[in-house]
Amino acid sequence: MTRLDHVTGLVCVVCDKSYPAADNKYVCPDHGSEGILDVRYDYSLVGTRISPDSLREESDPTMWRYRALMPVDPGASVPPLTVGGTPTYDAPRLAAAVGVARLWVKDEGRQPTGSLKDRASAVALVKAAELGADVVTTASTGNAAAALSGLAASVGQANVIFVPESAPEAKVTQLLAYGSTVALVKGNYNAAFELCMAAAEEFGWYNRNTGFNPFMTEGKKTAGLEILEQLNWQVPDAVFVSVGDGSIIGGVHKAMKDAVALGWIDHSPRIFGIQAAGSDYMVQAFESGEDVLTKAPIAADTVADSISADLPRDRIKALAAVTETDGVYLRVTDEEILSAIPALARGSGVFAEPAGAAAYAGLLKAAGEDLVGSSDRVVVLATGNGLKDIASAMRAVSSAGTEPMRIEPSLDALREAMKGT
Repeated sequence: MTRLDHVTGLVCVVCDKSYPAADNKYVCPDHGSEGILDVRYDYSLVGTRISPDSLREESDPTMWRYRALMPVDPGASVPPLTVGGTPTYDAPRLAAAVGVARLWVKDEGRQPTGSLKDRASAVALVKAAELGADVVTTASTGNAAAALSGLAASVGQANVIFVPESAPEAKVTQLLAYGSTVALVKGNYNAAFELCMAAAEEFGWYNRNTGFNPFMTEGKKTAGLEILEQLNWQVPDAVFVSVGDGSIIGGVHKAMKDAVALGWIDHSPRIFGIQAAGSDYMVQAFESGEDVLTKAPIAADTVADSISADLPRDRIKALAAVTETDGVYLRVTDEEILSAIPALARGSGVFAEPAGAAAYAGLLKAAGEDLVGSSDRVVVLATGNGLKDIASAMRAVSSAGTEPMRIEPSLDALREAMKGT
């Protein structure tokens, strides 16, 4: 029997109705797919099992160092790939360029499949194993798909992946290399998501989709816990997170709420949600005060495919992450996102895909609007590796005026070419 004595229940973010964790519900049945559930903990009990002091003695460098604060059995077997423990780099040159006191870049491109989504998929596989699921499924623009595909390959778990046919070739190639059953869906991410949901219901597959499966937030929150631990529990003033479906920013917020509840920190940093101008559902809702439960979908179109979403599925948690921390939602153009790729890479050594670089573009926008200042300590969450989308990276460096030298194989030709550099 699974031991989840530290989990008090799953609570609907719409109506606050609570369900036992052992029920393994996806959503509150009173609200259908909108009834997103939040995992709640007995913090008094959790505090006896994990603390900053115990973490200093913990030898496991992965996300599972926080398993006492996750909805999994303490003795559960976990996938063998090294998920989590990604570096948070101090980036003084970027700090100077932006005009803030300190700036750190959390590099999630170092994950096994190259994005933060590995954290959620690792939890999904543990929960699927609890239920004895034959097949695990998800819909994705690419990163969540690759995460599930790679982690599933590591344990031999059958999986079916739904992605829009426009997904970058590199991301689709990952899925095929891992041996997943892949469905390229004609249409956008929303079409892939809806088909995946219907298939999971029809065939009884374990559903890993974020903004539906409540346990995915709990995997993603470990990135936020790592940030706090790597900064020695000194709370930064602001954390910048790119937003598509909204699950990552919800996870960062959950990490901060957990840490406050446990007394590890005394307040949350301000959380800034950054969206592409062509996929700015959350920014629109934030600016207008619209109810995200009733706000209609938009027609998303952005180079940052990982944060392209007509209707963010985890939008209630995503909005709360900003409003409850006195943060701000900001939009950045595709041009600003592409410009941020080489700027981030040259200033910190972190090569991010468009969605990851969007967070840095958002910081630049915030600094320009005086939303952060010279005394602020800021973290940028770079959610995915730049090798995920080489076509966009090539556009970015070309727009920055960076081209290779094409020369004859001689020192004279090199000297001549170097004159222009």
